[in-house]
Amino acid sequence: MQVNEAIRTNRAVREFADRPVSREEIVQVLNAGRLSGSAKNRQPWTFVVVTARDTLRALTACGPWCAHVGQAAFAVVLVVDDLRDPPTLTTPFDLGRASQNMILAAWELGIGSCMGTIYDPEAARAALGIPADKDVPWLISFGYPHPESDPRQRPPRAGGRRRLEEVVRWERW
Repeated sequence: MQVNEAIRTNRAVREFADRPVSREEIVQVLNAGRLSGSAKNRQPWTFVVVTARDTLRALTACGPWCAHVGQAAFAVVLVVDDLRDPPTLTTPFDLGRASQNMILAAWELGIGSCMGTIYDPEAARAALGIPADKDVPWLISFGYPHPESDPRQRPPRAGGRRRLEEVVRWERW
């Protein structure tokens, strides 16, 4: 799959097939995140990989829109030192870059994903043993799409993305 095709066809997957993802494929996804660029090459992330079903289910308590994690084959929880420390204000941008790399690498392998905001970091810390001085802002669930809701089997929704002309200004506003 070419990069542009992966970008054009990628959709959030919130329902996963009951099928494991191989360790080799998980490592391939993780490497895509690890190799992401970051401001001043700080690489501010630590990725906590979760494959245990009980822990995945525990992570559903981290936020109102984290239910998809419970049926994922694996999840990657993004951990950083401090999101509010002034020298690290680029950290959310860096995490977005790493996340998108992982999401696109997974999609190329036929693995779907969905981002989840962690509204209750204490629940994530408790489930994963993350120290209190670390921030836990987001996670990504991964797995093969459930056959009955596989977005690759249906056309994009009407009115999905705005047209290029609506979001681009050339030279000036």
